[in-house]
Amino acid sequence: MHRLYAAWFLILLASGVASGQKAPPSNGSGPSADREELARLEKVWNEAHLQGNADALEHLWADDLEVAVPLMPVMSKAEALSFARSGRMKFSRYETSDLHIRTYGSAAVVSGRLQRRRTIGGREVEDDWRFTKVYIRGEGGWRVVSFHAAEAAKPSS
Repeated sequence: MHRLYAAWFLILLASGVASGQKAPPSNGSGPSADREELARLEKVWNEAHLQGNADALEHLWADDLEVAVPLMPVMSKAEALSFARSGRMKFSRYETSDLHIRTYGSAAVVSGRLQRRRTIGGREVEDDWRFTKVYIRGEGGWRVVSFHAAEAAKPSS
């Protein structure tokens, strides 16, 4: 829960709310060029995972990245890159859907559904997650500072 508050603080700080400026609308409005670029970066993220391209991921991730996903310890950028470069996990599916892209000045939140199939330790595992990414725009463009995923709710019988 502490990390969620920290992520929201970053969003508020980046959007100027913490400095007394009026907050941008939270209905997903913002420059369409930014939303298009973020949608493109989501495709780059997915392809990088499918191809095992740790260099592409390194470019997408901010230096202070934090990754929190089910059944794994929270990872820093260095830890996540080390894992990605190890080749211990291979993806045969990495698809997102139900994307919601919201921009707030120099911060953005992208959320949606992630379905992936991976092989690790000789066994195949399928994940069905809901995810949230927080992006911050800097001199080098948009970078992910936080990636959080949780098991998607199972349909009721």
